[in-house]
Amino acid sequence: MIFDYNVIWEAMPLYLGGLLTTLKLLAISLFFGLLAALPLGLMRVSKQPIVNGAAWLYTYVIRGTPMLVQLFLIYYGLAQFEVVRESFLWPLLSSATFCACLAFAINTSAYTAEIIAGSLKSTPNGEIEAAKAMGMSRYKLYRRILLPSALRRALPQYSNEVIMMLQTTSLASIVTLIDITGAARTVNAQFYLPFEAYITAGAFYLCLTFILVRLFKLAEHRWLSYLAPRKH
Repeated sequence: MIFDYNVIWEAMPLYLGGLLTTLKLLAISLFFGLLAALPLGLMRVSKQPIVNGAAWLYTYVIRGTPMLVQLFLIYYGLAQFEVVRESFLWPLLSSATFCACLAFAINTSAYTAEIIAGSLKSTPNGEIEAAKAMGMSRYKLYRRILLPSALRRALPQYSNEVIMMLQTTSLASIVTLIDITGAARTVNAQFYLPFEAYITAGAFYLCLTFILVRLFKLAEHRWLSYLAPRKH
């Protein structure tokens, strides 16, 4: 079998446009997902049953249902309600980009909240006792000690979530967006060359994954080096 490089070269502008769309979806969803995950993570470690239970229910439902179902419910499902179509939110909810970013942000917020909650729960007691001995209030304790420490230690787990979200963005092509996978589907539809189309998309995702892994390794080396075993 001969790989048709000419077709891929001609379609490269389409793939590059899809790359920009993928990066935009990833960046927006991760940003807003992290913003939502911070309070959710704090709620998950709360000693108040109602607060903790509400956050647990949210993360349980989101993590317990497929991402594709969530995307379809937001993009296709909400449109069936007349009150939604007549509301001021309809210009946003009728946008495939907005719905995809919303679905991805909701999904990643649930997983990230559990990552943050786990890191908060595993905070060494010595750090908390030292902060209390300094007379820190509960607000200062979280702002200066618990959250910075937990976010640093959550980097390895969060890097996995970012990589998974990168792969998840491929679902955006199902709601008419031309991301990397959407570009591959377009090339395949035009030239009937599925191997060339999708192997090129896979190469793009592989390169992005490599870059993200390296960036997180550098971040871990910068902020988690104090946890590494000492060399004698």
